[in-house]
Amino acid sequence: MSGTNRLASEASAYLRSAAHQPIDWYPWGEEAFAEAVRADRPILLDIGAVWCHWCHVMDSESYDDPELARYLNQEFVCIKVDRDERPDVDTRYQRAIQALVGQGGWPLTAFLTPTGEVFYGGTYFPPDGRYGRPSFRTVLESVLEAFRERRDRVDAQGDALRSAVENQLDETAPGSISDALIDGAISQMTRLFDPRHGGFGTEPKFPHPAAISLLTTRWADQNDDTLRRMIERTLDGMARGGIHDQLGGGFHRYSVDARWIVPHFEKMLYDNAELLRAYADAAAALANPRFAEVARSIIQWVREVAADPDGGYAASQDADIGPDDDGSYFTWTRDEAAAALSPEELTAAALHFDIGTAGEMPHDPSRNVLFIAADAGEVAAQLERSPEEVSAILARACEKLKAVRDQRAAPFVDRTRYTGWNAMMISALLRAAPLVGEPWARDHGLRSLSRIRREATDPDAVGHLPGGRPVLLEDQVQTAAAALDAWELTGNHDWLTWSEALMERAWADYHDAANGGLFDTTTGDAGAGLLPARAKPVQDSPAPSPNGVALVLCGRLEAHTGKSLWRERGNELARAFAGRATELGLYAATYLQGLDWLLHPPTHLVIVGSDTDPLADAMHRLALASWHPRRVVQRLTPDEATGGWLPAPLAAMLSAASGTRGYLCTSAACRAPALTEADWAAALRRGTLE
Repeated sequence: MSGTNRLASEASAYLRSAAHQPIDWYPWGEEAFAEAVRADRPILLDIGAVWCHWCHVMDSESYDDPELARYLNQEFVCIKVDRDERPDVDTRYQRAIQALVGQGGWPLTAFLTPTGEVFYGGTYFPPDGRYGRPSFRTVLESVLEAFRERRDRVDAQGDALRSAVENQLDETAPGSISDALIDGAISQMTRLFDPRHGGFGTEPKFPHPAAISLLTTRWADQNDDTLRRMIERTLDGMARGGIHDQLGGGFHRYSVDARWIVPHFEKMLYDNAELLRAYADAAAALANPRFAEVARSIIQWVREVAADPDGGYAASQDADIGPDDDGSYFTWTRDEAAAALSPEELTAAALHFDIGTAGEMPHDPSRNVLFIAADAGEVAAQLERSPEEVSAILARACEKLKAVRDQRAAPFVDRTRYTGWNAMMISALLRAAPLVGEPWARDHGLRSLSRIRREATDPDAVGHLPGGRPVLLEDQVQTAAAALDAWELTGNHDWLTWSEALMERAWADYHDAANGGLFDTTTGDAGAGLLPARAKPVQDSPAPSPNGVALVLCGRLEAHTGKSLWRERGNELARAFAGRATELGLYAATYLQGLDWLLHPPTHLVIVGSDTDPLADAMHRLALASWHPRRVVQRLTPDEATGGWLPAPLAAMLSAASGTRGYLCTSAACRAPALTEADWAAALRRGTLE
């Protein structure tokens, strides 16, 4: 081959990055499978992502090799898939490889029969047998020999793996629902908690923001000091670590060590969305200004790197600028720092960020990951300066370091706007904006949600990509959640109506009426290979499980509308997965948040006043800037308050009241109405009913 291959015309940045390769790549689709059947060849399926370091390494080492390409083009049909673009394909083939070899990941390298059944595979294969792995050419020759000489065994292996995948994809396990499920999961989290560095488990260490959000709610209900320590130690450990970009804001995907210092440097939109929500909520719930600063740093990264001025957000920022790189954009040698800073600034920054001649990067020990080794007060004590002086010096140093870093060749940013991930960021921005005082987050979040709605080809359903057909449950429920957040923020009933419509459509298109739960793809949607296998996910892996998000939404929609339908659907969803809740524990945190909505009353914060009343506006802003477990904020005009649904005790109080007022209620009781901004602020600070 010469020039470019079929991938040159694809929308995916990851697929286009392989368009120059000498391999006769096919994108996922019927054409590839038809060719494999016609030629009776095995399929090489490569699944990766534009942010994946080892995907770029394998591309460079193997798929750019003309000799290897000739062999592959002659003996295989080669399909390349972007896991961000096709999470439905990735989910099914990851499960198959995990069942076969015990682990998955990216790049995923799977070998399929012409009809798409897996019979062998793995992840990264080096070209020359390094790292204790067989060479890629040896693997290819063995696969081809098995396909030609032992076809009956290959077909049997494929059939067995299909059965295993089908069994694993349905994560329902019926059971009874109670607080004991949440208690059991939190006990598991407590056992996994790292008391020294925060987080769960050892290494590699992932953030698990949904678990932090669950713990924050549980702490607020129980006032348990152990839970508070877990929350604070984890959020503080991540904030101080190299997993947190100390100069540019935002978080990298995970840490390879238990101390949160050395990350895999890619930044994912969905990770930063959930972490933004977790930090903003904890800042308000625990009255911790440091967590508010971290939330603002995430918003800084979103604004500077991910945001589209017209609305919407990039999917990811790569870790590297090439296959031989490993985070050099984000790391520093001592000499590089010295060239950017004055001697005074270097001295303070070196103590603060542990910038030495020996760094943390294994491939280049001179490179330092910036992490907070000593805060400003500790540096001040060492330098015998005041904390205020040192804080000013460090601020100047960070500004200079970032200015120098901004001049470096930057890692690629994938500008693809995946609907579900965009909706997650929109929800987080709308939630965080009033909590941490960031008006840009509010305005841009609403602009982005309006763009999703405007570009949808179906008024009550959204596609994975703008204008695409509805396929994935994740996109549908995350957009419904964002619309509900927009309703609370603006008081515009159109957002509440759309949220309900999206959820109604989710039940029509994804619901398993026979066994409960929601499928990940639309009912009746099929395709080649393993795609017809049905999945009902409840694990957060790592993005929130769509069934968990749907369960939270059922609780929130019932609280906003009073419709028993949402409680009935929530109960069905909760029971469908209850048998696995304690077993999954940490990995079912979103589901457990939804269960918490079912089992415990929400806190209604209701402001009644004309839509032009500045006092009502001020009270609404105060409500949005407060944090309460299972918070429900409603900004209503007098006509809306008397004409719509409200909790019974509040409806009774409204019949005898007039003027602008704020109510703090549960489903059973209300405080006396607050008539002034000061009284309302005091009621929100007290929070619970007396």
